[in-house]
Amino acid sequence: MALFPAFAGVAEPGEPPAGSSEGSRKELDWLSNPSFSTEEALLLHQRTADVANLLPEKSPIISRATSRSELSGESDTDGSLKQSSKKRKKKKKKHHHYKKTKKRTKGDSSSSDSDLDTKHTKDKVAGSGRNHEKEAAASLDKKTSNLTSNRSVWLDDIQAFTADTFRVDKKPDPANWAYKSLYRGDIARYKRRGESCLGIDAKKQCITWDSSASKRKQLQSRPERYFTKNSVKLLNTHGIRICNKSSPSDPATLLSVFQMETDEPSDTTEVNPLGIYDPSTTVWLQGKGCKEADHEPVNTQQTVEEPGININSTLITKVEEHNKKVRENPRDINAWMEFVSFQDELMRGPGLYASKGEQEVRRKSLKLVLEKKLAILERAIESNPSNVELKLARLKVCTEFWEPPALVKEWQKLIFLHPNNPELWKKYLLFCQSQFTTFSVSKINSLYGKCLTTLAAVQDGSMVSHPLLPGTEEAMLAIFLQQCHFLRQAGHSEKAVSLFQALIDFTFFKPDSVKDLPTRGQVEFFEPFWDSGEPRIGEKGARGWKAWMHQQEKGGWIALKPDDDEEEEIDDDQEIKDKTLPKWHIWLDIEYSREARQWLPWRPDKTKKETEEDCEDPERQVLFDDLGPSLIQLSNPDLQRQLLYSFLQFLGVPCTTKLFPSNLYIAMDENTIFDSVLADEQPLTCVDFPLSGFSSIGHMDTMRRGRHHVGHYREGEEFIQNVFHVLFQLFSGKEKANLAICWLQYEISKVVQCLQTKNKKQLKAQGRKSKKLAKNLLKAPDNRNQLSLWKLYAYLEWLLGNIDDARKVFDTALCTAGTGGLKSPQLCSLTLLYAQLEVELLESLEGAVTSRAVHILTKLAESGPYVPYSGQVLSVNVLKARKTYDHALQDSLSKTPASDQDQVSDANQLVNLVGCYALFQYLTVGIDAAVLICAQTAEKLGAPAPQKQENPGENLGIQNFPAALEAVTMLHTNLLRFHMSISVYPLNPLREALTEALKRYPSNQSLWRSYIHIQRKSHSASKARRFFDGVTRSTDSLEPWLFAIRAEQMRKNLIENVQRADAGEIHSTIPETGLTNRIVALFEHAVQSENGAHCPLLWRMYLNFLASQGKKEKSKGLFYKALQNCPWAKVLYMDAVEHFPDQLQETLDLMTEKELRVRVPMEELELLLEV
Repeated sequence: MALFPAFAGVAEPGEPPAGSSEGSRKELDWLSNPSFSTEEALLLHQRTADVANLLPEKSPIISRATSRSELSGESDTDGSLKQSSKKRKKKKKKHHHYKKTKKRTKGDSSSSDSDLDTKHTKDKVAGSGRNHEKEAAASLDKKTSNLTSNRSVWLDDIQAFTADTFRVDKKPDPANWAYKSLYRGDIARYKRRGESCLGIDAKKQCITWDSSASKRKQLQSRPERYFTKNSVKLLNTHGIRICNKSSPSDPATLLSVFQMETDEPSDTTEVNPLGIYDPSTTVWLQGKGCKEADHEPVNTQQTVEEPGININSTLITKVEEHNKKVRENPRDINAWMEFVSFQDELMRGPGLYASKGEQEVRRKSLKLVLEKKLAILERAIESNPSNVELKLARLKVCTEFWEPPALVKEWQKLIFLHPNNPELWKKYLLFCQSQFTTFSVSKINSLYGKCLTTLAAVQDGSMVSHPLLPGTEEAMLAIFLQQCHFLRQAGHSEKAVSLFQALIDFTFFKPDSVKDLPTRGQVEFFEPFWDSGEPRIGEKGARGWKAWMHQQEKGGWIALKPDDDEEEEIDDDQEIKDKTLPKWHIWLDIEYSREARQWLPWRPDKTKKETEEDCEDPERQVLFDDLGPSLIQLSNPDLQRQLLYSFLQFLGVPCTTKLFPSNLYIAMDENTIFDSVLADEQPLTCVDFPLSGFSSIGHMDTMRRGRHHVGHYREGEEFIQNVFHVLFQLFSGKEKANLAICWLQYEISKVVQCLQTKNKKQLKAQGRKSKKLAKNLLKAPDNRNQLSLWKLYAYLEWLLGNIDDARKVFDTALCTAGTGGLKSPQLCSLTLLYAQLEVELLESLEGAVTSRAVHILTKLAESGPYVPYSGQVLSVNVLKARKTYDHALQDSLSKTPASDQDQVSDANQLVNLVGCYALFQYLTVGIDAAVLICAQTAEKLGAPAPQKQENPGENLGIQNFPAALEAVTMLHTNLLRFHMSISVYPLNPLREALTEALKRYPSNQSLWRSYIHIQRKSHSASKARRFFDGVTRSTDSLEPWLFAIRAEQMRKNLIENVQRADAGEIHSTIPETGLTNRIVALFEHAVQSENGAHCPLLWRMYLNFLASQGKKEKSKGLFYKALQNCPWAKVLYMDAVEHFPDQLQETLDLMTEKELRVRVPMEELELLLEV
């Protein structure tokens, strides 16, 4: 067959062409190809077409050269391969520089043609008749050998290995030595997916390409932590609902979980071709109604696919409900307040009507929330213009972004509209008191006077425009006490004492002639008595306003000769004991000394012919203008007693009274709240003084120093003694006995403080004074049969270490008590204390049945005459006593009191009875029997859970159940603590009892002290931390915060002591880190609470902690932050002097500017140092 059909007759192989010369045959010889095969030509053509399709379109020269090389024969020489590779390298270089490739020159084509011609000639000379298939295989083998012999080869030169061909480059790159990484252009832009080996299975291999630099950057970014913005947003979203696609109602089918992100397109319909409408919009476009039942599955599916829509639908539903409530019932104040509170929840969730992308971008601004709340409250006030609660909520919201002057004006408007509302006055006073920019002592004191004057006018009926609200008189006394504590904390002790003196005279010694006058008229009559110079309450010879008025009508007082009691006066020159101390230290010493000695108002002594001009410190004089506006009328006897006991507590006398909740925490400023008085040594009888944490008058100690002295100096002690003598004249009977008990408790508290300081000399002197007072009180005819006084006297002897004398006192009292038995509350109380003291002497429970305590408790149950202890009690008597205790307890629980006084007495009787019975069971049976008694009583007295305690005790006889239940719980926990101290017993029962009690009584300081006492030895603090966190979330009390901080500080001190121990190599057994940050976080949360923001004690603890950590700059910033909330607390300034000694002058200037009491000005200190 001819290569070209047109010349078939010229060059037919095997036949000599006819009619042609030999020369012409030679010229046309190239047209014939003896080795040409039709099948091979078709195969070569198909292979060439395939290669051309694989190559880029921009390389026509390569495809043309490839086809020509294929047409040239089965094999190429080495020279042609090298020449071809050089050409292609040259072309690649040109292509890399983005230049146009030139066509091959004629020289190249002619040389290629000559090569073809030479090959053809050689093949023709050889004339071998080899098989075409063998030749093709041989040519392929030759090509493979050329590949391995050359360093590089082009894919175009081979066709057999185009599918699975790779290249080995053994040439080293010197740039790898110069640079730290590979050239980015040499790094592949694809990544393999899958684990199969390269080249084995093409189906299992997957390659992903990096399409853009942004995605590459996203892949290189580090994973986000849980606290980042996106993670927090993800955590705040709700979970995904899981439902079944086919039949949600069928419980047997498995639930399929829908994936959040899927590449499958969403279902499209005719009205929703792009799948961008939500189901309700799609239904609307179809022209159908929007029924909830019909579209429930659609909504479920949408909810599953997009959780944001789920949250939105829930929030939208809630918004609609709140709007519906306030629209249908605009007078419902609770609905409005719930709507306002709901805004915080709303802002924590995603946007209501925003798309998914907008929800992520949307910023949640605090100002936006406040403005929404403000708008809601203004709408509420329009519907309820006279409601004070809504207006207060509006002011609270405005506090966040209004300036102080604007806020003050709004408050003044509110007070002007509602001058008869005492609760509003309390909040207004606290607001003004805590505004640092506008604060001054004189301004706030006059504001208190204005408040009490206005409320007194409302009480009298002088202010006709506003009616008297219920509870006004009680609120007026609370505001008065708040004013007295404010003056005490600001350092103006003289004014606070004078206020109490004036109100007690004004209340208890009022002449009959002025009782019918309004309050302001009575005050005008009282002013001459106050300015007359006559002795007042607490001063020697005080007779009262009433006696002075009667004597004035008769012609004045008869001059009496004063007693010649010359007292040694304190020489100011000796106030500085050591002049080598730093100036700030000397200032603190003198300031504290004068606070302790000069808290009484200065009065000119007429016997020494003194005048008001002789007073060295004018601030010690109290004018009537400072206290006249604050005088109020108290007609309720209970409130009158509350006033007296509040005054005694103000002087440091422990009483059973408690401050009103409104001014409880702003008056808490002393660190004694954590002092467990003898709790470790005597868990059963540990002294629990109420109102610990409130410093009494004359005690203004810094946090690091603590109390310097026990009780008061001589003038103060005489003042308290005179107060009791005056009060004894006012009362008789039980009330007088209660006052005597308070006085003796005060003496016992001083003995306990001496025991804590372990000063034997001071303890001996104080014990002598206290015993003398106790004997004098018992000598009084009214007190000889008062078992409460006998009990305290015996306890005093026991504390002083005179156990035999104490037993004699106890036995004497029991013998003279009669045969009241379990029906006498005082006898039960006396017996309980005696038995508890005896039990505390036991070292173990072995032989407890033969102890003196069992004898005492058995004799109480027998209701016969008491016989002193002589030996073991008979078993029969023990059984009889147990039966008697059981019946008495059941009767006491079912008894119905007749009056309020009986109700309190019955509650005390029940507590003492439970204590005696539980202690008896503990000694005769064991701890489990005693715990069972306490648990059964507590179960009957109160509801099992605090949240269900709506009206517990309503079917029981004991109506005063909260106090009784709390006291029974105290007995229960104290007994468990004692048992654990003398024997082995698991901690869990005590911990459970304390946690249950603290959930019910979160403000009980004794229970908290016991709780942190048992938790301090625990290896793991996680349980305690969870408990503290739960209690702080469920109550507004500040005690959980304070004791949570204290527990962490104790743990930190324990770890530091272990690490500081000089024991060589230490293996820490308490792997605790980050305690400092945890304590700071607790402080921050506590000071942000409503009660903690204005508690001086909390700020003092926080400041002291930061200063102890050496963080001076942070401490300084915290000090000024504390002043923004408690600018009236002088102890904060004194702590600052101790923490920042170099800023003594600045601190004193600030105190002077705010009119706080500075008893030692810097000029006087300089003069004292020069002398």
